[in-house]
Amino acid sequence: MAMFEPGHLHMERHALNKEDFSYNLCIDYEVAQDPKEGTGMSFRVHGTVEDKSLDETFFLAKDQAFDFARHATRIAQQYGLPKTASIGSMHKYYDEMFEDVRKQLDVKPGDPMKPEHLA
Repeated sequence: MAMFEPGHLHMERHALNKEDFSYNLCIDYEVAQDPKEGTGMSFRVHGTVEDKSLDETFFLAKDQAFDFARHATRIAQQYGLPKTASIGSMHKYYDEMFEDVRKQLDVKPGDPMKPEHLA
């Protein structure tokens, strides 16, 4: 199950058997300023993975903000999400979030990326 509204994505998955996994996660995000990177997105991932609570934040610069799913998945994996799993598998909702991030940051096709962010 998943639900999206601008600035918020909620994802829930229930284990079907003992070998399966569960999570109940929210990703909240908003435009923020970083003294070094400038404008970008502040993300907060909170909820549970396998009944372990998590509440972590991270910032991504404007030209990196679309990589939020990888960062959120890595955080969830630190709390027990299997390395073979990705919380980005709910494509419809991530597409909506991706579009909202693009709109909030006013990103246009062809906008430059900082070369140091490509490494």
